[in-house]
Amino acid sequence: MIIRKMFKFENAHVVRGCSTVKCRSSIHGHSYKVELLFESNFLDNGQMVYDFGLMKQNMKDLIESFDHAIALWSGDDQEYIADMKKHSDRWVELPVSPSAEQFSRVIFVIIDRLLSLTSMVNGEKEVKLHSVIVHETESGYAQCFAEDAYSKEMGDINLHEIIFSQAVKEAFNDSKLFEKIKDEIRFVNVRSV
Repeated sequence: MIIRKMFKFENAHVVRGCSTVKCRSSIHGHSYKVELLFESNFLDNGQMVYDFGLMKQNMKDLIESFDHAIALWSGDDQEYIADMKKHSDRWVELPVSPSAEQFSRVIFVIIDRLLSLTSMVNGEKEVKLHSVIVHETESGYAQCFAEDAYSKEMGDINLHEIIFSQAVKEAFNDSKLFEKIKDEIRFVNVRSV
């Protein structure tokens, strides 16, 4: 069975090297919708694949880290990156260009790592991240599966090369959330009553 949880965020970026002149040469924004799809052949104690309420914790914080932020590619012009960081409290620096395709891969890698570090205590079994869909516009989206997320041909996504601004980290319920994920610290889900 597959379940889906949708999140939304507003983000600005420049996608260098793309075909569309406006997109590669001007900062612009989108109202993104992100769908996380999870799968399992089992149901938990509440007869669910994975409780949607659990997704409103760390997963929500991680996706909302992109909200009202500018996404920067570490391979872009260093003066541009420095200026954006100087003039925006909320930014995320990525090791890949912030296209919808790469956003879906980045989010997959982050959520997949979080899920792998989470101890499930409500009878969940074999819950896997099936895919991540990032809607950049009403008519255009990218869908990422595990083989895409970890594809060397599409660019390596090393969590240690993703940098969240201090303002983004302070907005997390746990300001050390991303550091714990990078350091592979275990998380324990809330136990149902």
